[in-house]
Amino acid sequence: MIYDDEIETLPREALEALQFKRLQQTLERVYALVPFYKEAFKKANILPEDIKSLKDLHKLPFTTKDDLRESYPYGMFSMPINKIVRIHASSGTTGKPTVVGYSKADIEEWAQLMARSFVACGVTDKDIIQNAYGYGLFTGGLGAHYGAEKLGAAVIPISGGNTKKQIMIMVDFKSTVLTATPSYAQLLADTIEEMGLLDKINLRVGVFGAEPWSENMRQKLEEKLRINAMDIYGLSEIMGPGVAIECEAKEGLHIWEDAFIPEIIDPQTLEPLEDGQEGELVITTIKKQAMPLIRYRTKDITRIIKEPCKCGRTHRRIQKILGRSDDMLIIRGVNVFPSQIESVLMEIEGLAPHYQLIVDRVNNLDTLEVQVEVDSKVFSDEIKRLQSLQNQIQKDIKDLLGITTKVTLVEPRTIQRSEGKAKRVIDKRKI
Repeated sequence: MIYDDEIETLPREALEALQFKRLQQTLERVYALVPFYKEAFKKANILPEDIKSLKDLHKLPFTTKDDLRESYPYGMFSMPINKIVRIHASSGTTGKPTVVGYSKADIEEWAQLMARSFVACGVTDKDIIQNAYGYGLFTGGLGAHYGAEKLGAAVIPISGGNTKKQIMIMVDFKSTVLTATPSYAQLLADTIEEMGLLDKINLRVGVFGAEPWSENMRQKLEEKLRINAMDIYGLSEIMGPGVAIECEAKEGLHIWEDAFIPEIIDPQTLEPLEDGQEGELVITTIKKQAMPLIRYRTKDITRIIKEPCKCGRTHRRIQKILGRSDDMLIIRGVNVFPSQIESVLMEIEGLAPHYQLIVDRVNNLDTLEVQVEVDSKVFSDEIKRLQSLQNQIQKDIKDLLGITTKVTLVEPRTIQRSEGKAKRVIDKRKI
């Protein structure tokens, strides 16, 4: 199924021509209306008219989250506040929040892209969508909500948390689609199992995002909830959810190139990389009115897949997000992403899908402890069996990453559950 056949299957040449036209309009807009960009372009010794094709994109300066924070609250807006109809913001846990503004047209575009995304992963107007993303300043809840309404599906705006009530609603309202973070979906799955209600659940699709998650976690969620688990990608600064989505082929996430131009750069050298090479995703918005962003560094690690997709859509895909360059752990010179550890743990029988990574520095050497819950049957097993399980985890992690870790098996429900994004890493190092 395709929501907007004309745009989603547009031939590459026509799609790139549309991108360039919208890029030119966006560059002229930000240069004229956003003092930050006028100054940034002057520092880079470039004018909007110097960009003659999409191949010139790399000549433009980057935008970072720090730039957004320094422009707090409205410095990045390209229209007066009386034209803004929605304001979202990040939690601001690492400083001032990043503020995002939307015009009426931006909200309509967002709803269209989310409706397009829902259809790509198999959702229809006959579905009942239980929306367990958070409502409020976070973009997840309202983004999914407006997309569901645009599609014509019924939406239950339950937000995150209150797990027992979530499950009661899921059973009584016969929800067919769940939207949530994958870690919260896992908590729901565990609780449904404990309550013995799996046979009363009508879910068929899960649309999960807002944090990296492994293929192994996908398999666990699909088995436990009897659903098709789909990956969605977005970030508040760019728009919110619906920047990219898996189609039913599950071979990467289509990034909607009529609204966004993706690039991959080397996060160290900041040089552009070829399609297929792994690096940091950079996005330029080309349809946003209230707050266009030029070459925004997402910090998300992925690669662009340029090969045609069997679904018929011509928009390129990005690989499932591996992790974030700023969440990447460097342990004794080795780059480690939590999702890599997760992929090992999910392969091993007897482990629960709940873990935490504790990083510390002892005698000037980095240490990594992997705490992981085991099933109740395994935890009550003999010490010899538990020791064997620890050894297997250590070996599998070393085989994959080449580092030695301490593995601690903990009893069920020891690791704190998350009703939003899971906190996987505790870094105790004082660097």
